[in-house]
Amino acid sequence: MEFRNIFCVGRNYADHALELGNAVPDKPLIFSKPLHSLVLANGEAIHYPGNKGAIHHELEIVLYIGEDLPDDDIQVDKVVTKMALGIDLTLRDVQSELKKKGHPWLLAKGFKNAAIVTDFWDFPGEAACKKENFSLLRDGQTVQDGNITSMIFSFQTILAYIQANFGLRKGDIIFTGTPEGVGPISNGEKYELYWGKEGKGSFRVHMS
Repeated sequence: MEFRNIFCVGRNYADHALELGNAVPDKPLIFSKPLHSLVLANGEAIHYPGNKGAIHHELEIVLYIGEDLPDDDIQVDKVVTKMALGIDLTLRDVQSELKKKGHPWLLAKGFKNAAIVTDFWDFPGEAACKKENFSLLRDGQTVQDGNITSMIFSFQTILAYIQANFGLRKGDIIFTGTPEGVGPISNGEKYELYWGKEGKGSFRVHMS
């Protein structure tokens, strides 16, 4: 698969926005990550800095754009061909300082290995996705569990908004937002990503 751009949606689950003390947005909050932040959850250890403060996990559904989008009449089930689970990692202390200064989030969101993804599989359609929960386990215990029925902005709304403001092309991927339960990762922990009862990927944390 060819990847072009990584778009991310912030605060797309109301309970997550509230757990961080943030206002619930009235339109999609979009940011991006560089491609070099992308890494596969293939069971191996992933390396992270141990000297930049807390790094928080944010479990998300990731959509792959397999067809160029028309300027109008966007249909999710036609242009999204693959999906995956992913983790948008955030240097939380760094992000807090950036927010205070009114600066962009890139330093907190775009560091190496900050965009973790499982292998992609065929997208079953938005309606089918509503029937499955997705979850993140830390050392065997569930720390995040979500369903897209709790999203503030639907896949359709997200795609239309990004297309109107930035443009979307084949090869772009979209992290669609995280449910509540985000928290810090620690050295040696094992994380597993599940779609329903099916494990889709895992990784271990190595802090240095």
